[in-house]
Amino acid sequence: MAAQVEQAQAATKNKADGRARITASVYSSHVPAIGAAIDHGKTEEPYWQPLFKGYDFSKQWMKDNTPDVIFLVYNDHATSFDLGVIPTFAIGTAAEFEPADEGYGPRPVPVVKGHPELASHIAQSVIQQDFDLTIVNDLKVDHGLTVPMNLMFGSPAAWPCKVIPFHVNVVQYPVPSGARCFALGQAIRRAIESYDQPLKVQIWGTGGMSHQLQGPRAGLINAEWDNRFLDRLIADPKDLSTMPHIDYVREAGSEGIELVMWLIARGAMSDVAGSGKAPKVAHRFFHVPASNTAVGHLILENQV
Repeated sequence: MAAQVEQAQAATKNKADGRARITASVYSSHVPAIGAAIDHGKTEEPYWQPLFKGYDFSKQWMKDNTPDVIFLVYNDHATSFDLGVIPTFAIGTAAEFEPADEGYGPRPVPVVKGHPELASHIAQSVIQQDFDLTIVNDLKVDHGLTVPMNLMFGSPAAWPCKVIPFHVNVVQYPVPSGARCFALGQAIRRAIESYDQPLKVQIWGTGGMSHQLQGPRAGLINAEWDNRFLDRLIADPKDLSTMPHIDYVREAGSEGIELVMWLIARGAMSDVAGSGKAPKVAHRFFHVPASNTAVGHLILENQV
């Protein structure tokens, strides 16, 4: 009860200040086979049912804590950005983003509605904080963004809030370091908190966990390492951010590097800035396998 009172008081203060605030961060894998299971009505099949059950709490939590805007960190899978152009960091500033055709037609999900004003403000602020962003006014979003939306919201006729897509290159080396991503999250928090509208914002980190799609280690899953990563992400993200790329690749597979995107979301939380308590772990879930991937999921609520 005391925590709820504190959150209510903080919400009242932010509304009085007339500025945006980050209420929570959400972390989730974005396995394409999960999207296929949803699209083809397989969520209750024995193989898939345990995974989707792990998100039952999350769907209710989202109904109870629907934000105005989600700042969603994901990676494009050679859909909007091919080897001809590979931005390290790219922010979507359009009014809407259509589902991409990833080779089997666009997924049957709603068009994503953007928030151009907040996105443009974040771009201005973050670039002035010396992070180079690519500004994208025409962007189609693939499973990296739409699968987490399904997992958290189900399959509505329209998404219940605005979304700002934020792409990170974790496909073609060189990719950004964990430390760079963690610092970027802090810059994004400062940008959001300086926006002069009383918006509730969530920041999501997607991708991972351990998996490798090719080579002699294809199918690698390291559940022990994954759960240790979750422990460290919650308790000591600054130290976790110093982990070198080779550790991700060695322990979590070639695609495990996607987890640096989770550090952007974690870096945006209040405790990292020294202006809040440790976040509340509202939900934690881990499941293997989903296709050839370990699935991790966290909901962290800001405690002001």
